[in-house]
Amino acid sequence: MPPNSDDIRRFAVVRTLRKAPSLRDALQQPGFVQADPIRSPARAQDLTLRHRVPGYRAGDLERAYPDLDIEEDTFINYGYLPRNVHALMHPRPDRRPREIDTDEVSRAVRDFIASRGTVHPRDVDEAFRMGTGINWFGGNSKVSTQLLDRMHYRGALRVAGRQGGTRLYAAAPDRTPPDDTHAAADRLVDVLIDTYAPLTFKGLRFIIWVMQWAALPQWNGKRKGMLDRALTRLASTRTEGTDWYWPAHEDPASASEAPDAVRIVTPFDPVVWDRGRFEILWGWEYRFEAYVPAPKRVRGYYAMPLLWRDQAIGWANISVTTGTMQTDIGYVTGESPTDPSYSDALRAELTDLARFLGVEES
Repeated sequence: MPPNSDDIRRFAVVRTLRKAPSLRDALQQPGFVQADPIRSPARAQDLTLRHRVPGYRAGDLERAYPDLDIEEDTFINYGYLPRNVHALMHPRPDRRPREIDTDEVSRAVRDFIASRGTVHPRDVDEAFRMGTGINWFGGNSKVSTQLLDRMHYRGALRVAGRQGGTRLYAAAPDRTPPDDTHAAADRLVDVLIDTYAPLTFKGLRFIIWVMQWAALPQWNGKRKGMLDRALTRLASTRTEGTDWYWPAHEDPASASEAPDAVRIVTPFDPVVWDRGRFEILWGWEYRFEAYVPAPKRVRGYYAMPLLWRDQAIGWANISVTTGTMQTDIGYVTGESPTDPSYSDALRAELTDLARFLGVEES
């Protein structure tokens, strides 16, 4: 019997929030963790990994990064990828005109970094004194910072680690294009699918479009082929007017029941990232409001979806004041669940969140 809507929803929660034995394993499967610099109450990558790595604490990824076989880079968004997957995207051209980073300048900067092993952006700024200029967001920033960012995008540099949240750069190895571009593209698409499945047709088409635009400018015009080949590899069903797709070796109908657990997840967690899918699965509209003017916010600056079993039932705003975690929870129905096990599950989730942050509960 084909899976129904309840199966798809349960499958989405259980497969996406599965635990890994270690941080290293979590970063290899499904293969992409989105990063975001906002700390409310922690960075998105840390909030995502908390639900997948036993005992994970905020900052563990940054501390372990130099010893992990991963790379920071732009994929569908900026985040972390296994090194062997990352290599399939490079070398790649810049999507923007190269006004400041001519071949001569880039070569000089790369040689400077290679001679020192690992550098902080201020080292490059002090050595080359390029001044400031208008950045991608329309504001002013150091030209050297923009240059390093563009060289990293093209694959001339890699992020070797971070210091106080700031990227430390090293020269990347010389790269050659993959021998089989179709196979490379399909592998990258499969990483996306494994991260975000089950997907609607609209969602599948969208993630392929965004990945090609953001990460693969060298393969412009190849989106349709990527999509068509993906459709032949995936299992699918149609339920309540929606076409769903997932890896062919998986079966939504046989997915285990979601545990009696509350999960407060970052807005960038794969389980809630696709807002169209969110509305189909849970029947209400969730929006990320950090960039919405405060008077127009409905749920809060960094309201995080709150999942109970396989249902998204509300949201939580979490902050830390003088070492104490403050919690404000809202519910779609206006009331918390009446199930007597819910309050214990919520308390367990808040206790674990405080442990992860290294703070006290209010």
